[in-house]
Parts: sequence; C-alpha cells; structure tokens
Amino acid sequence: MLISFLNPQGNFDPEDSYWMEHPDFGGQLVYVKETALALAELGHRVDIVTRQIDDPEWPEFSERVEKYPESDDVRIVRIPCGPDEFLPKERLWPHLGTEWLEGIIEFYENQEEFPDVATAHYGDGGLVGALLKKDKGINYTFTGHSLGGQKMDRFDASRDNLAELDERFNFARRIFAERVAMNRADQVITSTNQERYNQYDHPVYSGAVYVEKDDKFSVIPPGVNRKLFNEEAGPKDDEVARRIESAIDRDIEESRQDLPLVICSSRLDAKKNHLGLVNAFAESGELKETANLAIVVRGASNPLKQRERYEGGAREILDKIASTLEDEDLWEATTSFPLEDQSELAAAYRWGKKRRSVFALTALYEPFGLAPLEAMSCGLPAVVTDQGGPTESMVDEDKGEEYGVLVDPEDPGEIAAGLLRPLESEETWDKFSGAGKERVLSRYTWEETARSYLEVLEEIKDEPAFDSDVLDIPRYFTEPGLETDIELEQLADLYFT
Repeated sequence: MLISFLNPQGNFDPEDSYWMEHPDFGGQLVYVKETALALAELGHRVDIVTRQIDDPEWPEFSERVEKYPESDDVRIVRIPCGPDEFLPKERLWPHLGTEWLEGIIEFYENQEEFPDVATAHYGDGGLVGALLKKDKGINYTFTGHSLGGQKMDRFDASRDNLAELDERFNFARRIFAERVAMNRADQVITSTNQERYNQYDHPVYSGAVYVEKDDKFSVIPPGVNRKLFNEEAGPKDDEVARRIESAIDRDIEESRQDLPLVICSSRLDAKKNHLGLVNAFAESGELKETANLAIVVRGASNPLKQRERYEGGAREILDKIASTLEDEDLWEATTSFPLEDQSELAAAYRWGKKRRSVFALTALYEPFGLAPLEAMSCGLPAVVTDQGGPTESMVDEDKGEEYGVLVDPEDPGEIAAGLLRPLESEETWDKFSGAGKERVLSRYTWEETARSYLEVLEEIKDEPAFDSDVLDIPRYFTEPGLETDIELEQLADLYFT
C-alpha cells in the first residue's frame, strides 16, 4: 500500500532538527516517524505529509520532497500552507482546508497515484483527513495524541476567560476540527484505554464520537526505538559521559559528586512540571542526601546559569527553578547540561544506569509517556506522573506487577518518596531496572505498533463511506476569509453545559 500520514504541525526532516526545542515538536514527531519507518519495514510505502516552509530560521523544512536515510520507502512530502515563514500550530487553521488540502491533491495528481489509505494526526491533520476522504474517498484513521478539551480544563476555562483563551490557542477551531476528525474517521487510534475512555468522553465531543463503540476505537501503544535505546554502548557514549561528568564537576559540591542523578529530560513547558520535581528536593532532606538533580535542556552548555539565552515560557521556567534553588540552597545538588539528539539521550540513560540513577517525568498530565519507556529500555528505572497514559504502561493491575513508580505530580512529598523507592537499595534498583526493560521488550516496540496499525489500515482501506451520523464540516474551514464568532458560542454551549 501507499500510506499517507497527515501531519501539518511540527515538521519533519532527515536530521530530526529541533525535536526538543518547540512545543509543536517532541513526542508526536517521534511517533509518526518511527511508525512510518516500521511500516516500510513491513513492505509498504509511506508519505509523511507536512508543511513546507521557506524561512531562513528554519532551513531544514524547505525541500519539497526528502527521504530518511533509513528507508527509500518513506518520503517527507512538504506542501505549502499559508505564508512562507514558520507558523505555530494555532495559526495554521485558515490555510488547512484550502491551500494545504488543494496542495496535497495536486501533488498526488501529479504523481498519478493517490494513497490507498491515510492516517491523520492531531486535530489539524484530522480535519484534512476528513476533507480528503470527502473529496477523494480515501479512508483514514485519526490519532489525536492530545485533545483540546483536556487543554481547556488545564487552563481552567470559564465563560469569563474563554474569548481570551481562544485568542491564544484557537480552541474553537481546534475543538470543532477534532469533532469532525473523530466523527468521520474509520477508526480512532488511542495509545491507552485511559485515553479512549477519559479524553474522548469529554463533553465537548458529545455527539461526535461514542467511546462505548468498540468497532470505532483501536488501542495501539507507541513503541521504543530499540536500535537507539538499548543497553549496548553507542558511538556517542564516551562524549556524553564526559559532558555529564564535566557538568557534575562544575556544578555539584565535591562531597556529593558520586551520588546518583535524578535525570529530568523534557522540553521546557509548564505542563511538564519541572518545578514540582525541584520542590520535591526542596521538601525532602532524605532525597537531597541520596541523589543529585540533573535538568537536561538544549540551547546552552549550562542552561541554569545561562538563562538569558532562552525566551518566553522556557526562560520563565528556568528563572523559577533558579529562584527555588537559591531559596532552598539546592545549587550544590543540581546540574544542567544539553543533549542534542536521541542518540545522545540514549547515551545519557546508559551513563545513568552505570551510576544507578533514576529517570523522572512529573508532568501534570502525560497522554502516553514515551520518554520514560525509552529510559527503561536502557535499564534506567522511571518515576512518572500518575496523570494519563503511564498508569497503564507502568503497572499491570490484573497481574499485580509494577514496572515503574507512579507519583502524584502535584504532591512534592509523594514525588520525593517515589524517587527514593528505586534508590533505597541495590536490590530494589535492580528490580525496577530489569522489570522496566522487560516491559518495553514485551509490549512497547515500534515493530509491534506498526503491525497493529497495519491490521487497522488493511481493514478500513476499502470500507464504504458512512451514510449516516456524519457531522457537517463547518464552512469556515474551507472558505477563505470566512470569519464568524458563532463557533465560540457553540464551544461555550458544549463546554459549559
């Protein structure tokens, strides 16, 4: 088959540039790329269709078509979408159902071959999946990754602040695009049952999808790239080890330099809750005596001491961390350093394993949580938020088995206690290290993700179009310049009823 992945936001390139540097990038790019490559390994051709950018600040995204060095059967196809410069995902809506859709159709007409089936990602890709199905009869799956309804909850949406939030995040367009995408999709793919039953059952999706319909949903967990994230030494291990040890020598008090690290590696976003992790050290003398804290951030050799190099929300988070370190006398127990790509990240996890360290992700909410599984695949125990997908990957309640430690991200005391569990003894650390790695090997590989995707795609590709219960696609998505406030009123009716 020729399979099209519709993913306008985030952008892709063969070098995986900027994966940790922008809120539109990160985990979903890993998900799409690795699933595409694994589908190619199963004998299919895959196009990752994204947005073309002609912007000197983002030169990696200007070529019309590129291929990954790992496979001749995976193309990155970039279609113009709005102005030449990079746009954040919230500003793409006016261009998706017009220029981007038309560009995709023109591209495949020139190729004289349309995809057999598509898989659409996020609400923006899902909207275009619905339009492409309507215009060209190409069936598709929808993978939301995260949904706007939960983001509205996190920002405490109210009737008083809804217009302000919509101005910032374009919630109305996003929610109604998601409703269309999930309603018209042949299958909705989620990473966990928790995502299916909790996220898609949000009131703003009422009437668009029904979580009880088993024939509408497939639960397919993402995987770990075992070629990178494993326990075998890689080409960058020595270089990364020198970088980490140099940072420890620079930042950590000499008497503490042999202690294990709590490694926090995630983008600087408020929802990742770096400050909650720092507060756990501030409130627990036992944790401070047992381990040091490492904040991994791209962009500077010493991020916490070179905060002037960062802007916006990233700078604000680093300033808050620094203020807490100062107030709580934690500088001597904290280091920071950059890791530039996934191979360096894997090398750092292997270094952490040798030092019997721990990976920490204390996000306020994590839809799935691939990062801790990558650390676990290298043998590093993981302490992870209990809000979201990790509740399924870290424990098996039916078997009574535990593969990582779950903590309440809003309780610094519980975070500290969770971090201390694998550090309490060598025997306990070994238990979590081994259990975590086996959990990845048994369930979370990209090969398994691709096989499960393929079963769904083969099943839906020739299904007839729906003939009932199909939501209309609002005109403002397809008619340039059509502006209306009616969708904000409709969103308020859904959300506050």
